[in-house]
Amino acid sequence: MPYILISTQIRLTGPTTVGDEYSDPALMNFLEARKTTMLGNNFSEYNVEEPPRLVLDKLEKLGYRVVTMTGVGQTLVWCLHKDTTGL
Repeated sequence: MPYILISTQIRLTGPTTVGDEYSDPALMNFLEARKTTMLGNNFSEYNVEEPPRLVLDKLEKLGYRVVTMTGVGQTLVWCLHKDTTGL
């Protein structure tokens, strides 16, 4: 999976959403993420209690780079990419 989205509410202290129900289980395990389903949602997502800065640091160590970042209402979202052409 060369792309990943992470997001958090504007407070920047966590929790940070790091994946959806289709995310790479090994990557989610590395990030120590918990899979949860909010009441009323028909989808699951992975969350960590760490702030996004720490998550971004961990993903950088795995070769991910931020492609773009934006704010959507009260949510901040980062899109990261990992170059897999060398594999």
